[in-house]
Amino acid sequence: MGAARAVPTGQLPLPPALPAAAIQLLAQGRRALAEASAATDPRERYATAHLGALRAAAAVLAARTRPEPARRRPCSAWVLLGQVAPELGEWATFFAAGAAKRAAAEAGLSSAVTEREADDLLRDVGSFLAVVEAGLGVEPSRPRPRVVGGTASRAAGSPSRSSGPSSGSWR
Repeated sequence: MGAARAVPTGQLPLPPALPAAAIQLLAQGRRALAEASAATDPRERYATAHLGALRAAAAVLAARTRPEPARRRPCSAWVLLGQVAPELGEWATFFAAGAAKRAAAEAGLSSAVTEREADDLLRDVGSFLAVVEAGLGVEPSRPRPRVVGGTASRAAGSPSRSSGPSSGSWR
């Protein structure tokens, strides 16, 4: 065990530094979101956006967990996210429910997702990334993506018809 850091009187202790892996995973999540935003095929847009959410979930896991020496049965990142960050449990459930749809989209099934579903997920992933970044104390690196299909082209500050969980802070 290391010694506790002394905190000068009148100052709050600094939060622990975010692991490099968490920072990298957040960057990968943002890149996936940007790539999804540029995709014209709804299947590609949906699958790539969902993977961006998965990277954000992995960033939370990297920031909040430590490797265990014993091998345990493999577990979904969404299940682990709900255990490690219960405040993100609704998001975990939401994205876990979309995993089969992502797999169908990746497989190229023409009826896997609609334009609207892809646009909605893209917007929801942007919200999730913002919630994760805020929760980890990271400044958002980019503005929210432009949605290609037109179902999300609302004025800034307009209420979203998103199907995702609320995007309140989880600190």
